[in-house]
Amino acid sequence: MDIWEKLYLKAKEEYHPQEVSPFIYAHHVVCALEAENGDIYTGFCIESCSGVMDLCAERVAALHMYMKSGQTVVKRMIAFRAQPPYGGGSGMPCGACREFFMQLNKKNEDMEIMVNFDTRETITLKELIPSWWGEERYQTK
Repeated sequence: MDIWEKLYLKAKEEYHPQEVSPFIYAHHVVCALEAENGDIYTGFCIESCSGVMDLCAERVAALHMYMKSGQTVVKRMIAFRAQPPYGGGSGMPCGACREFFMQLNKKNEDMEIMVNFDTRETITLKELIPSWWGEERYQTK
């Protein structure tokens, strides 16, 4: 079993869409990421009627990683709904998640994001944000 299969199976455990209340829906998008040290962390999407309270599965997984270990670097990530990423943009993090990972640690620009599970096609965050606005701040540190 390769690392992508492990990540997929861990994330799949979180997939069980449910209404938390008449206002909140959760577990319909899931994520697993591999931290720099090889540990795996998972997350699930939670959406409410007030969009500012929404959290994507990718950010929840990253927050779990940080809260439990203090780590900020992600090596690999997979996110999906009912099936693993199959190309055509499925599995891609939204703009807010892309920005969050870039701000969390510069090294995250090299994180691999699963694009097509069957072919094991991946893309790096840097490829998704080639000319990131915050680059200059990292240069001055």
